[in-house]
Amino acid sequence: MTDVDVLDREMYSEAEAARILNLSQSTLHYWLEGGERRKKLYQPVIRERARGSRRVTWAEFIEAGLLREYRKVHGVPMDALRRFIVQLRHDFDVPYPLAHYRPYVSGRGLIYEAQESIGLDADYCLVAFASNQLILTPAADSFVKRVDWADDIAVGWRPHADPASEVRMIPDVRFGQPAVGGISTEILWEQYEADETEDELVRTFGLTPAQVRWALAYEGARQPAA
Repeated sequence: MTDVDVLDREMYSEAEAARILNLSQSTLHYWLEGGERRKKLYQPVIRERARGSRRVTWAEFIEAGLLREYRKVHGVPMDALRRFIVQLRHDFDVPYPLAHYRPYVSGRGLIYEAQESIGLDADYCLVAFASNQLILTPAADSFVKRVDWADDIAVGWRPHADPASEVRMIPDVRFGQPAVGGISTEILWEQYEADETEDELVRTFGLTPAQVRWALAYEGARQPAA
């Protein structure tokens, strides 16, 4: 059985999580802690309540990954997201429903009911009917495939957008930093930038050529434009 306590483990600073997720830190902070906008006080989206911490747990990181997908790619209204997550939290009786596998598989009916109850626009839904069956929408399906699941709990995350990437973030490996074969992608990039060849990285770290290429591709995409 997977230890569900991993979901509550503080893994990253806000700045670190925001950088990996390609979000502004202020946006991530607002999702976690809520805040005042246009003289109106808003409750947190991801957390049940503000806790005055700039440390991000593993579950909060995973949920922020899905929120980023929907907020950035689909422009979902924040109020709709907040009400939707509150409803799912109530229906599944878990603090982080988006970091559990069950809602996406056996719990699709409850997700659909939550969507309907808050009037979530069809363009923003996690599940939809097709041939009289509830299926995951493309964005939801992409998110589920980006996560490694064990005993219904999120235990890994693929930070690279390419679904074939071997880069993973796992709480118990390299403190949850992006890695391949247990080796930090950042370390591999630094060695590569210091003129070590891909073949040399393979030999030095005991990795496959594919792992090295994926690590360098991931880190290369993260580098600021010259």
